[in-house]
Amino acid sequence: MRELTAGALAALVGARLAGDPDAVVGPDVVIDSRAVTPGALFVALPGERVDGHDYAATAVAAGAGAVLVTRELALDTPELVVDDTLAALATLATALVAEALPAGLATVGITGSSGKTSTKDLLAQVLAEAGPTVAPVGSFNNEIGVPLTATRIDVGTRFLVSEMGARGQGHITFLCGIAQPRVGVVVNVGHAHVGEFGSVEAIAAAKGELVEALPADGWAVLNGDDRLVSAMAGRTLARVATFAVGTEPASGDLRVWAEEIGYDALQHAAFVLRAAGAVDGAATVRLQVTGAHQVGNALAAAAVALTQGMSLEDVAAALGRAALKSRWRMELHERADGVLVVNDAYNANPDSMAAALRTLASLRRPEGRLLAVLGDMLELGPEAPAAHQEVGALAAGLGVDRLIAVGGYAADQVRGAGSAVDATVASNRDAAAAEAMAWLRPADVVLVKASRGLALESVAEQLSMAPEGERQ
Repeated sequence: MRELTAGALAALVGARLAGDPDAVVGPDVVIDSRAVTPGALFVALPGERVDGHDYAATAVAAGAGAVLVTRELALDTPELVVDDTLAALATLATALVAEALPAGLATVGITGSSGKTSTKDLLAQVLAEAGPTVAPVGSFNNEIGVPLTATRIDVGTRFLVSEMGARGQGHITFLCGIAQPRVGVVVNVGHAHVGEFGSVEAIAAAKGELVEALPADGWAVLNGDDRLVSAMAGRTLARVATFAVGTEPASGDLRVWAEEIGYDALQHAAFVLRAAGAVDGAATVRLQVTGAHQVGNALAAAAVALTQGMSLEDVAAALGRAALKSRWRMELHERADGVLVVNDAYNANPDSMAAALRTLASLRRPEGRLLAVLGDMLELGPEAPAAHQEVGALAAGLGVDRLIAVGGYAADQVRGAGSAVDATVASNRDAAAAEAMAWLRPADVVLVKASRGLALESVAEQLSMAPEGERQ
């Protein structure tokens, strides 16, 4: 945010100010005392295990210019006292965005059951070539992450990209009230969090809150290959841009699609990017990110950039320069002994698990074998056992040679794989890593993937290190 006086900040968030109203605060807003920079506003958030108020003094010692708290702490810096610090953070972010919109800030919201973080990363890198862009790091997509990201804008920011997750109805509507998107992207609707929502249709209803929040002069960017997403065109006043893989979308004021798709040995896609409607033309794209699913993500990013006035040629070139930004998402590590490790351990649901397994199958090398170390997909509710069996069956169908399953649904994955795969249940992460390390040999490819709660990135990190005798 631009630097503000403590008095001005207090007025923006409706706080009672204890301390010097003329003290200058900013530009950073942080919730972690370890991230404090000189002049930063430290927001003391309550948590399940820790209370930010306990770290306010540490934040002040590190140079915080003010603290946002629910009670006076008698610190040697201005204190903005409110009833609810999280609500005050949202109020601050909303005010900053509202102030910047008339000055030309373009705001983009992205949601979807899977792929929204990768799409956000690609889009942020493309838009950055057209002007200063603020986007979240990793998956900062909730009631804390969205306002924190928004507070990073300043007078020079041209684009604000917000990733929006949902745990229930109304969540995205709330986030839209903060980020105030003029462009809304729905990547897909899948089975992630179906245990919380109850059905895929309920998930679609929640994701569609993004397009309902758009103004008439905005753009709804919709996946033309997903019928539940395509149907959201009827829920928005905004103009509609559609994207699809392989064929031109059937409708949309702007239509973006990929043709002549091919892949190199590391599954980096090359394709002809085509557009029709509001923009017409074609350009060649060569991606640096891995996996067939990245083509759709790139098309979504391209559609947004085209609505913002970038040329098709500039969009294609920018997509070709875009790299991975968020950790543990299809990260490739080739060991000194030739083993290729695919670390996709950040999160998992049935759709992203299927995409990852297909990528694993496509990475098979001559004389090499395929290993999948897979953990639970959480928040699937009653569908969980069947969904995990389907994952095992897909692994078998794709020719995976070895499956090591971890977690409460590991037996279901093994059961689904049947006798076609050498499938076993590992008792924990370390056991899975040890089994995998003992099995792997040069030219093999191993995928590590599970929901965030299983923290299988530690397994991927262990597997990325070749045995001592084989390092170069």
